[in-house]
Amino acid sequence: MILAAGLGTRLRPITYGMPKPMVPVLNRPVMEHIVRLLGRHGLTETIANLHWFPELIQDHFGDGSAFGVELTYSFEEQLLGTSGGVRNAAEFLGDSFLVISGDALTDIDLTAMRQLHESHDGIATLATKRVEDTTQFGVAITGSDERIQGFQEKPEPAEALSNLANCGIYMFRAEIFDFFPGPGESKLAGEGDPAGFADWAMDVFPALLAGDVPFYSHEIEAYWNDIGNLEELRESTVDALTGAVAVEREGEMHEGFRSGAAVADEGELRGPVLIGPGAEIGDDVRIDGPSVIGDGARVGAGSRLREVIVLPGAEVPAESVLVGAIAGTRAG
Repeated sequence: MILAAGLGTRLRPITYGMPKPMVPVLNRPVMEHIVRLLGRHGLTETIANLHWFPELIQDHFGDGSAFGVELTYSFEEQLLGTSGGVRNAAEFLGDSFLVISGDALTDIDLTAMRQLHESHDGIATLATKRVEDTTQFGVAITGSDERIQGFQEKPEPAEALSNLANCGIYMFRAEIFDFFPGPGESKLAGEGDPAGFADWAMDVFPALLAGDVPFYSHEIEAYWNDIGNLEELRESTVDALTGAVAVEREGEMHEGFRSGAAVADEGELRGPVLIGPGAEIGDDVRIDGPSVIGDGARVGAGSRLREVIVLPGAEVPAESVLVGAIAGTRAG
């Protein structure tokens, strides 16, 4: 199951006009990178929960066949929480299943994770990754056998009992639903939340710990970045451009880009620069990397861009100077 229903509030203003899973990395929606990853590892029977701009996700992916999966959808009129949406799709999921965020960039080896999950008798396997700054993540505390013994939420380094970040990539057995809160019993549900609301961190995982139910950590070395805010979008884009994460790109790569003749003492171009299909670049434009120009974007004549992301369809007016910017449909 791909989690794709969130509002993506920390990525505003981009997510005022699109759902977070449709935010592009290398000119492909981040969720497309996840869908293709699932297909490569044989996890082809897939469902995604939708809420915010659901039609944009449906229109892009359809039934999933163009991306190597069989994709269906679960609609949430009201958001059901990180685990409530999974319970809402329980009939589809069967005896054993994967849950993965549609808005995180990763090239995790899901086959290896599946092998570990099937090798133990625990009810769940959680992908974890060691991080330097624990204040940005929920971390898992494990024993010598990798069984999870507890969690800390964004602990200060001096108080952290672990630096294993929870990546939000889970494999479960169907018995996990026995540990969900009853209607209206979620500890995270607020006023107006539906009765089926539930959260992994506040409801389900504490129930497993309280019941001494075994579940395990699967530590990964693969790339993983939760694209939760604009800075993380920039980081992921640079990492993808430079090959730190194995994902497909859409467009042509350049070691810097220049239209028209360079002026004296201009200096050497710096890459990498990815220019998407259908992008229109005016005369006398210089683009230094790491930068991505989106599909169908327009960059006006005389502009100077460095370390920028120009989103698909955006228009950068003539004579613009952008440094370290993310340009959307109202750029300029």
